[in-house]
Amino acid sequence: MDRVALLVVDVQKGFADPVWGERNNPAAEDNISALIEAWRAQQQPVVFVRHDSTEPDSPFTPGQPGNDLHELITGEPDLFVAKSVNSSFHGEPDLAEWLRGEGIERVAVCGIQTNMCCETTARVAANLGFETDFILDATYTFGLPSRDGGTISADELSRVTAANLDPEFGRVMSTREAVAALKG
Repeated sequence: MDRVALLVVDVQKGFADPVWGERNNPAAEDNISALIEAWRAQQQPVVFVRHDSTEPDSPFTPGQPGNDLHELITGEPDLFVAKSVNSSFHGEPDLAEWLRGEGIERVAVCGIQTNMCCETTARVAANLGFETDFILDATYTFGLPSRDGGTISADELSRVTAANLDPEFGRVMSTREAVAALKG
């Protein structure tokens, strides 16, 4: 069986702060947990990624409680990446180098936020030549102000991310589909 690395992106306590506003997909945490469990059951690599902000007032600044990983992120990952930008491929240690060193050619992306760090990670993965699966129902995001007034809902941002990624950057799928594909 080919190895597929599960990239669990920025599942951190800071996203629970009400300042973010209304989020979508209340099942995301259960789906992320199911993916981690399935990957470990199939002895596939799991990578945890944490956003370490360089902004002093950010909840994701190292040393702040919001920087900590959410309680659902348990066990030891095969690799832990710390980053300060949107892409998990621009952190330490070098994710692409590690994947290539392990002979891994496919990644599956889940985490927070759908249209920000998860989408950026998926795009960069594809640009670097990795086959990429984006597990849409194992991500969530928040609404954003529109440039022309109003708000773009979190659900709409997720729909747009799915359209942006599939098929140009990889396959968008559900947790159920990802687990079924993993089991072969």
